[in-house]
Amino acid sequence: MTNATDAPEPVLALTGERTAPGIAEENYWFRRHEVAYAHVTPMCRGRRVLEAGSGEGYGADMLAASGADVVCVDYDESAVQHSRATYPRLDVRRANLVDLPLADDDVDVIVNFQVIEHLWDQERFVAECRRVLRPGGVLLMSTPNRLTFSPGRDTPLNPFHTRELSAAELTELLVGGGFTVTEMLGVHHGSALRALDKRWNGSFVDAQIGRALADEPWPVALAADVASIRTDDFEIHPDEPDQARGIDDSLDLLAVATA
Repeated sequence: MTNATDAPEPVLALTGERTAPGIAEENYWFRRHEVAYAHVTPMCRGRRVLEAGSGEGYGADMLAASGADVVCVDYDESAVQHSRATYPRLDVRRANLVDLPLADDDVDVIVNFQVIEHLWDQERFVAECRRVLRPGGVLLMSTPNRLTFSPGRDTPLNPFHTRELSAAELTELLVGGGFTVTEMLGVHHGSALRALDKRWNGSFVDAQIGRALADEPWPVALAADVASIRTDDFEIHPDEPDQARGIDDSLDLLAVATA
């Protein structure tokens, strides 16, 4: 597994639209993204995988390191050039995600993590996923849970997001595109992060975002707590409301869908 502290300094501009390894202030978000890749690695090993919206490239490289044959597609030219230079074992292509540069029935698995919420035409993208997947292929999609990421709102708080989804809305989108959702999982804070939530007035996330929005320097204690986060401080569970891990209370959604 990639360790953020061992990764090269990224050359991509930090716009807030993507996260990257090796940035101390990004460690919470990086680990929260990384846990999804760790969870799906066994599903990708030995298979032909498309990462649609590969960003910096660290996740695709994790999958390739496990033995997957990975092709990446991203629209941003700087991200494509960075990924090619940083992760030479990846096949990285620049294209629009609603017009994938792959043949019909070309891949076994599609990984689409923290991307669907950025797209204007989500239905068309899902249709493209269905086209390039082989029969019985698997679409793995993660996205922020609208109910906890932008609570009480129909429009996203994040200016880079076009439409966020709840678990029910994500299921509807995938089923409407010809998929069967076999699992709908939620990313949750584990015990160490729940302790940090208590330490930072009920929300470790708000402690970080509030200071970033106010352009305030981080207290030494907050910086240290962010740096301490590990991938396994996050947990991924099915809907377990009786265990206080209901899908609608999750931080992020992780859907497993079959073509």
